[in-house]
Amino acid sequence: MPPPSDANADIRHRNVAIIAHVDHGKTTMVDAMLQQSGVIKFTEGGQDCVLDSNPLERERGITILAKNCAVTYTLREGPRRGEVYRVNIIDTPGHADFGGEVERVLRMADGCLLLVDAAEGPMPQTRFVLSKALELGLRPIVVINKCDRPDARIDAVINEVFDLLVDLGAPDEALDFPIIYASGRQGWASRILNDQSRGVDDLFQTIVERVPAPKDDVSAPLQMLVTSLDWSEYVGRIAIGRVFAGKIVSGQQVAVCKSNGSTKKVRIQKVNRFEGLGRREVQVIEAGDLCAIEGIADIDIGDTIADPDRPSPLPRVKVDEPTLHMVFRINDGPFGGQEGKFVTSRQISERLEKELQSNVALRVSPGDTSDEFHVSGRGLLHLGVLLENMRREGYELTVGKPEVIEREIDGVVCEPFERLSLDVDTTGMGGALELLGSRGAEILSMDGRGERMHIEAEIPARGLIGLRTRMLNATGGDAVMHHTFSAYKPRRGDLKKRQNGVMIAMEAGRVTSHAIEGLSDRGIMFIRPGDNVYMGQIVGEHNRDNDLIVNATRLKQLTNFRETSKEATIVLKGARLYTLESAIEYIESDELVEITPQSVRLRKRILEENARKRSERSGRDRMASADV
Repeated sequence: MPPPSDANADIRHRNVAIIAHVDHGKTTMVDAMLQQSGVIKFTEGGQDCVLDSNPLERERGITILAKNCAVTYTLREGPRRGEVYRVNIIDTPGHADFGGEVERVLRMADGCLLLVDAAEGPMPQTRFVLSKALELGLRPIVVINKCDRPDARIDAVINEVFDLLVDLGAPDEALDFPIIYASGRQGWASRILNDQSRGVDDLFQTIVERVPAPKDDVSAPLQMLVTSLDWSEYVGRIAIGRVFAGKIVSGQQVAVCKSNGSTKKVRIQKVNRFEGLGRREVQVIEAGDLCAIEGIADIDIGDTIADPDRPSPLPRVKVDEPTLHMVFRINDGPFGGQEGKFVTSRQISERLEKELQSNVALRVSPGDTSDEFHVSGRGLLHLGVLLENMRREGYELTVGKPEVIEREIDGVVCEPFERLSLDVDTTGMGGALELLGSRGAEILSMDGRGERMHIEAEIPARGLIGLRTRMLNATGGDAVMHHTFSAYKPRRGDLKKRQNGVMIAMEAGRVTSHAIEGLSDRGIMFIRPGDNVYMGQIVGEHNRDNDLIVNATRLKQLTNFRETSKEATIVLKGARLYTLESAIEYIESDELVEITPQSVRLRKRILEENARKRSERSGRDRMASADV
């Protein structure tokens, strides 16, 4: 049965990406556009962020994976009134940790919507994603979102956007940007502030007028760049990308140009066009449009699908190198294999190899032993999301302390620096500045915004590890912190390590209330009565700077003596429970985080106390001999 004909072949189309800092409203604005075009219905109480389909995205309220959809819109006014347009919308992540997603999907767009919060203004990730768009020659349409906020400062934010574009070296055409005022949650985007009567019509009109139509040559030999991959249980791998030249026809033979320079001839099975939130099989996709191709088993991100008689690969997707690496290893602790399905080094290796096929910013190399792997990424969130996904899939493993990747530039050892943005109440500013100073940060600017201070700083990437938790503690949970990669610069001196030692379990068993009560004045516990622990597990934070071996399973001795406090009610302090990412931030170089589908535990790398002491003495001896 032949594929259905494309009844919409005469419809004009535009390819536009939505870029912004995290939580500035990209996905919510896409919801409003989908509602205006009739793809989804309006829901009372706000939008649903329908593109955030990944469970982690819904839980965290962020976009992790870039996605695209298409809406059909008919112009309602102007000389083009009545013309029908298909707008391919590409929703990109806002976190710099997922910059690999941003960089490759922007290749599919001809223009971009730059969303900026009407109160916060341009933030570190705004700079990052905008710089990537300008590198590709995309001209921004500036959307001032969340104009309904009571603390909105719209005129100041517009000036800050202009200054940012100038700072990034934007051409004159980009500086002449149109401005749309919007509230994605209320479902309006207008050229006139607070004009809610037209929904998002003005936004669609501006996209048609300011985003250039694709200028790709339909008559040239086929060239399609694969920028994303999807998977189906029925057809296997699905290649998603943009046709830059020629046209691709269902069932035709094509050539796949690989990264090693080789070319392989294959026959595709189906060609799908994006429509609404789904895809529809069509006969042909012409240059300038986006599509999903089924039937090519051996294909990777960055490959080019080309004419088999005249194969010519497109430039591969260029992605910034990782700045952080961690050791992934098997769980060799006493509880290993009790909660997870996939526990061997072979299974972990296969899962990491699978991740490399779609996660272009990730790097994996063999570790010091056969049970270890060095995994490098763009940041702690990047690697933390991978670990959380593996955990939910049934994997069990341990990971070490994150370390920055240093480079030697012109004979000088350099480390990655990040641009940090911090919003804090004036009462917590002293503690925040003191903490930044201890982490090697250099304050670039301080700006008062009402009763809050906005601080811009440059900080070594290693100074960010564990900073978020300590910053929240120093400011009473009030600080809002964001950061993005800045540049590699000469390495600064040693930074302060964790000030407190830890309490380490001396034997295995079940935690008792009696033991917790006796240890409560020694520090903060990480465990609760009834938990099972093992020798070498970290069970609490000591209130001094040294590690302390403790008995967390001690039972209360029974005697014949009557106690005056027998009937007293004992109130135990609440335990500090760590999430996966906060646990990774907390540990030091001689410690590990044990990750299973059900638990997150902290432990020493060497579990047995005497073995740890021998290892410490050996390390001190090596350092002493090196000094001599």
